[in-house]
Amino acid sequence: MQIKEAAMYLNTTPKAIRFYETKGLITPRKDEGNQYRYFSESDLYRLSTILALREIGVAVQDIKTILEDPNLSIRQYLDIQRSALFEQWLEMRDMIETIDEMLEQNWKNDSIEAIHQLAAHLKNMKEIRGKWQDRWDFNEQAKDYDNHIKREGHVFNVHEGYDEGLQAVVEKVKLGSCSVVADIGIGTGNLGAKFLPNHKVIGVDQSEKMLEKCKEKHPTIETRNGHFLALPLLDQSVDAIVSSYALHHLPDEEKLLALKEMKRVLKPNGQIGIVDLMFQDEIHRKNVLNQFRKAGNQIAVDSIEDEYYANQSLLVEWLKQNGYKVEAIQINRILGLIYAYS
Repeated sequence: MQIKEAAMYLNTTPKAIRFYETKGLITPRKDEGNQYRYFSESDLYRLSTILALREIGVAVQDIKTILEDPNLSIRQYLDIQRSALFEQWLEMRDMIETIDEMLEQNWKNDSIEAIHQLAAHLKNMKEIRGKWQDRWDFNEQAKDYDNHIKREGHVFNVHEGYDEGLQAVVEKVKLGSCSVVADIGIGTGNLGAKFLPNHKVIGVDQSEKMLEKCKEKHPTIETRNGHFLALPLLDQSVDAIVSSYALHHLPDEEKLLALKEMKRVLKPNGQIGIVDLMFQDEIHRKNVLNQFRKAGNQIAVDSIEDEYYANQSLLVEWLKQNGYKVEAIQINRILGLIYAYS
């Protein structure tokens, strides 16, 4: 098939096809005599893929990366692209909300300082969402993650009460049939899978390898690339949000932003079930740390101080202020459960 025929077949133009050729995305066979381009069936398939990706806004250089990287499937890339678009969408929402607040100031002289504060807040929100990094290398952990969950033993065992904690979430979050459950920081799917097969489960994680492992173990779970601060979910689209052993990777300020994101995607009367490393409050935290110090268990102290174990009181206060009824349970001295419903 020559270039004009290919263009007509794909509903594009010869000029567009030549452009993608100059960018190295396609290399059709050329006649040695007249230099006419001839497009094979595989060329047409490749071109249709390029056109489809461009239609949804994928940059030419990114398309080239997808097509040339044997380890990156188109599905994986689209998942990453969706996550990035959700982050951009949330930034746009933040900007609109900030402008609305600025307009409410009526541009009075005494409101200039308030406007500057709103602009600074917008900048801070953008930086927080953009700076999130995986310093724990979950991609590397994914393959053997389940084998490393130790239920007992060790000088300090962060997974003490693991099974009990996951089961406690399931017992609290009661749903009608065919509900939608989002598991944030799903990892390999140990919590989300407990809501199958009666409910649709969407697993969100920033680690591609964790999502691959989750999909391998639980094919019916829909996996999405994303993180707490920019959930790849539409407003009021899920009936419940659950999470296990993930929130403690966020500093306190970001935990509250994560709760705000959860509220955004929850349907009215939605439920939240979080089991994680946490203390009842700051007094409880200090008491537990002192117990470990007195016992000479510096490994435990260092492990706790290296992470961002939550204070239940902080999360409970935010949830109550935002219209939720809340139950807080301390399962053991480092593991807690937050259940919220509206």
